[in-house]
Amino acid sequence: MVYTLAASTLTVAAPLACDSSPAEGAEPARRSSDVLVKGTDEEMLVLEVTEANRIVVRLPRVEVGQGVTTAVAMMIAEELDARLADIDIPLADARTEGNQYTGGSSSVRSLYGPARQLAATARAKLVTAAARRWHIPARALRTRDTKVYAPDGRSATFGQLTRSAAAIRVGSATPKPASRHRVIGRPTTRIDARDIVTGKATYAGDLAVAGAKPTVVARPPTLGGKVLSLDDRAARAMPGVHAVVKVEGGVAVVAETFHHAFRARDALKITWAPGPLVELSDAAIRRRLRAAVPRLAAPPSGSAQVEGEFEFAFVGHAPMEVLTAVADVRAARAEIWFSSQTPMGARDSIASAVGLPASKVKVHVLRGGGSFGRRLDSDAALEAALISKAARRPVKLMWSRADDIRHGRMRPASHHRIRASHARGRVVAFAHAMASVSEAYEGEGAVRRASFASAAGPAPSDSGLYNFGRLSGDFGSVSLAIPLGAWRSVDSGTMRTAEEIVVDEIAARLGKDPVAFRRTTLRSKAVRAVLDKAAAAGKWGRALPPGHGQGVAVHEEYGSCVACLAEIDATDPKNPRVTRVVMAADVGTAVNPRGLEAQLMGTAVDGISTVLTAGLHIDRGAVRESSYADFHYARQRDAPLRFEAHIMPSRGEPGGAGELGVPAAAGAVANAYARATGTKPRRFPLNF
Repeated sequence: MVYTLAASTLTVAAPLACDSSPAEGAEPARRSSDVLVKGTDEEMLVLEVTEANRIVVRLPRVEVGQGVTTAVAMMIAEELDARLADIDIPLADARTEGNQYTGGSSSVRSLYGPARQLAATARAKLVTAAARRWHIPARALRTRDTKVYAPDGRSATFGQLTRSAAAIRVGSATPKPASRHRVIGRPTTRIDARDIVTGKATYAGDLAVAGAKPTVVARPPTLGGKVLSLDDRAARAMPGVHAVVKVEGGVAVVAETFHHAFRARDALKITWAPGPLVELSDAAIRRRLRAAVPRLAAPPSGSAQVEGEFEFAFVGHAPMEVLTAVADVRAARAEIWFSSQTPMGARDSIASAVGLPASKVKVHVLRGGGSFGRRLDSDAALEAALISKAARRPVKLMWSRADDIRHGRMRPASHHRIRASHARGRVVAFAHAMASVSEAYEGEGAVRRASFASAAGPAPSDSGLYNFGRLSGDFGSVSLAIPLGAWRSVDSGTMRTAEEIVVDEIAARLGKDPVAFRRTTLRSKAVRAVLDKAAAAGKWGRALPPGHGQGVAVHEEYGSCVACLAEIDATDPKNPRVTRVVMAADVGTAVNPRGLEAQLMGTAVDGISTVLTAGLHIDRGAVRESSYADFHYARQRDAPLRFEAHIMPSRGEPGGAGELGVPAAAGAVANAYARATGTKPRRFPLNF
């Protein structure tokens, strides 16, 4: 379905794939474009051709570095025959209806059909407008470079035709077949790359909203700590300080500059009540998790067992851009600017917290400098709104790196128990039970209400990738007052990692090569194909020096699949270095192979980090780490010396890719370390 919105210039709209109901005022689809009398973009992807020859698509998703704006621009350029340079992809404000969720590797999948249909219909209208202007059959006209061309050499820009095209009704236009694609599938540099590297791109911290003053918060030393007493006289007397207000998370300081705000924050004299976990540290949490793992069912009679128990630490998101939000809360309205993966839910939470109807709260969605799931939650924006209301002025709140690592959301710690039963040279049963930390809420605090994280927990993997006979799984949890959030690849990042380690150990027990064993047990031809590609490109089985090793792992999710081969130098087992990573992925149609390669490279670094070095400790109710100096995420010196990404050719519908590679990369690194050292890694990261 494509609708024409009532406007002076050509404006068309299509419901997103997950939103099948027509927008308000729209007639049911009749294989044609209908006039939408009440112009609205609710629930819609909207394309406008301006008289300045710009193609503007208001995107109901957020750009956080994953390249979705470039991918959508490529889809539009393909079907419109427009130049990428003529396409603008602004981010839509929070809407009242529809779906603005950015996550689950779903953006390209949900936008691919609607965006192409939208652009194909717009092109048909523009060509028809030119045909009528020149009295030439539409079939004789051609489009390229954001123009329509006649056989005699005449041309008109889309902008010159947009007014007349706005009044034209055409039948449903069919997007191009994959065989005619000239933009989709071509490696393309991001449309915002130059703006990012030159500083032109605008983030929340760059905004200059009238009257919004820099704001920081003094936070408790322990998770969930509370203010017992406050002496703010010295801070209030300092130059540049505008306000000091108590909030749920601590004490906020509003000042003329961030320098003034941080100095005043450090001058506050606060007595803190410890948080509810003050008696709890890592070792006790690990014991609780292990005890919470459900017991595995009895193995099949006559089978032998390969068993393993695996521990994964808490992991912070730590996006490069720290959390920042601008809030202007007045008596009768509120306006918020921040980067959000769930802006509609954020608006509703903010409205509830500040006591306003949701219709009176406007949320502007900004690009984010990384997320990895962190911006699914709106902690900073909600806190900024509460501070603005209490201070009675607009504020620009910044969470420091220490704020987010010590008090922000994190991937939950988990414990996994896996048993593979084999008999007569094959696996006859596979059982995986796990327990994960779930979030316990201390009262009905406003910041907690903004959480996207669920306390329900995941359902264990059924290991359905392999022909492993009887499959079973179960899940337990330990409820703790720790802020949790979805982290890139969510549950698969731990569950599949543990399972791929066990697959290697099964192969060893049966005396088989890890790649050969996977090939004979994988259910999917597509997964087998990416495994073969990675193994061949990475020269699986080649001779390596002592202390070096290769590892391999596969994963299938989001309608896509991936294989990863990693090589590691573990001659110093306490300081291993991944030297090479080869990945092969089948994601259906890869809209932008260069963007996909970047995604896979990022997931490789995530796998290296979470397996080898990156995790958060809990010491007597407090997060030990506070910056990149002690939260040891992989840096350039830790990145593989060689990285290859092989994209399998496909003309199928796009699958998801943003999170796909994390489990395969983590599993491959763990298996490479095991083969290099002759050990069986069980606790991650390895340096814990």
